Amino acid sequence: MTITYEWRGHFDNATLNALHADGFGPPVAETDWRERLERYSLGWVCAREDGDLIGFVNVAWDGGVHAFLLDTVVAQRLRAKGIGTALVATAAREARAARCEWLHVDFEEHLRSFYFDACGFKETTAGLIAV
Repeated sequence: MTITYEWRGHFDNATLNALHADGFGPPVAETDWRERLERYSLGWVCAREDGDLIGFVNVAWDGGVHAFLLDTVVAQRLRAKGIGTALVATAAREARAARCEWLHVDFEEHLRSFYFDACGFKETTAGLIAV
C-alpha cells in the first residue's frame, strides 16, 4: 500500500462527498467543496492510495496566525493505519510554512486519543455556543 499526501491536492466534489459519506454518514445535501475550500481555507490535504482519494483534512484560517482543522476523514477500510496522523502532520507543516502560529481542533470525545496522543495536540480551555 503506497499512500501519498498532497497539499491543496486536486479532487472532484463527487469523490470528496463520497469519502465524507463513508466517514461521517450520508450528507443531507451534496457539498460544493471546491467553492468552499477556495473561499475559506488556507489549504487542505488529500491522501491517495493508487490515485484513489482515501483521506482528507481541511485547514481553515483567520487570515493571520490561527489555523483550524476541519473535516478530518479517512476511508473506513483504512483507519488505524496512520493515515489520519499523516494528514494532520502534513496540515501542521503547511500551516507552519504559511506562518501560522496556532493550529486548533475540536472533536468528539471518542477522538481524544487520536488528537492528543497520536497527533500531539495539547488540551486547552475553550468555549462553544450553538447558534
